[in-house]
Amino acid sequence: MQQSRVALIGIIVEDLSVTDKINEIIHEFNEYIVGRMGIPYRSRGVAIISLVIDAPGDVISGLSGKLGMIKNVQVKAQYTKI
Repeated sequence: MQQSRVALIGIIVEDLSVTDKINEIIHEFNEYIVGRMGIPYRSRGVAIISLVIDAPGDVISGLSGKLGMIKNVQVKAQYTKI
């Protein structure tokens, strides 16, 4: 079994019509989510979501990858070294 790691996933949503799809994907991984913060930046027409996740690396990559495949969604993950 792969060791669990803590990661921060940053998500920028440039098309707010895809938020339901984003929420569905995040819900698939809810057992690993430690915390979530969403910021609607209305004056710029974007939303910023940050997720703290504690999961094996392949799970973190899977979540980031699924989110990153959505058009007009930018995703970056930063992992702890431990």
